[in-house]
Amino acid sequence: MTLLTYQVFKTVAEMGSFHKAADVLGLTPSAISHSISAMEKELGFAVLTRNKSGVTLTNYGEHILPYVNSVLNSDERLQQVVAEYKGLKTGTVKIGCFSSACTNWIPDIIRSFEAQYPAIRIEVFEGTYDDVRYWIKNGIVDFGFLSASSAGDIPIEIFYRDPLLCIVSADFEKESEGDTIGIEEMSRHHFVAQRESTDADIQNYLRQNNFSTQIRYHVLDDLSTVVMVAKGFGICIMPELVMNDIPYNVRRYRMDPDAYREIGLACLNPSLMAPAVRTLYQYILETCRNI
Repeated sequence: MTLLTYQVFKTVAEMGSFHKAADVLGLTPSAISHSISAMEKELGFAVLTRNKSGVTLTNYGEHILPYVNSVLNSDERLQQVVAEYKGLKTGTVKIGCFSSACTNWIPDIIRSFEAQYPAIRIEVFEGTYDDVRYWIKNGIVDFGFLSASSAGDIPIEIFYRDPLLCIVSADFEKESEGDTIGIEEMSRHHFVAQRESTDADIQNYLRQNNFSTQIRYHVLDDLSTVVMVAKGFGICIMPELVMNDIPYNVRRYRMDPDAYREIGLACLNPSLMAPAVRTLYQYILETCRNI
């Protein structure tokens, strides 16, 4: 099999369509179909299931996709090393990030980085912690933004501590004076909670402090969570970075005990980064540490 065969398989898997993959790669749909058929014949098993709604990976296809990504990433690293020896800074870097990292940092990072390295192309994949971790482990992205508690066994370089805040409605009647709110007072209110895949640090805080209040509202989106709070359905905990993007009239309190989420860049093999990947990785660390 050739690198083009691997690229065709990867693109079809991502796009879920022969026609869309053909448009991305500049090939005809028949060429895409022929390439996949030849791949399946050589492997001895089907990697894709074709149906009226599109194309999906078979169980075999799901298992070999990470290895295909690894082959393509290795070729990309080779091309970047050759370019580096020639004195060029070129290549494609794919990074994963969660929502608040994307909205607070990514636009400025891309703009300033591309001004210095116009030949390096950046692709951004935004999702939950679970998404970013999956993308890193399966070679879909070169590295990604994660919190320390969500990185698991993936090596992570921490660069930022993001305070966790208690968010309440504008007419919330606080029991105590001051700009902090205690865990006991919080426990007497209904709570709007996010899924752990969205913010594991908040769930960890609740568990560590034996937060026993009844959680009646379980949501995924940051904005939805704050809207529920603004409308008086309960209180919530949110990272400070998230609140930079929230337009609703709510009040924020530091918590007692206080808490932070530690944010960093996670990468499976930091010592084996391609030149363009290493350049962007170091640039982000230096930039974000100065925020």
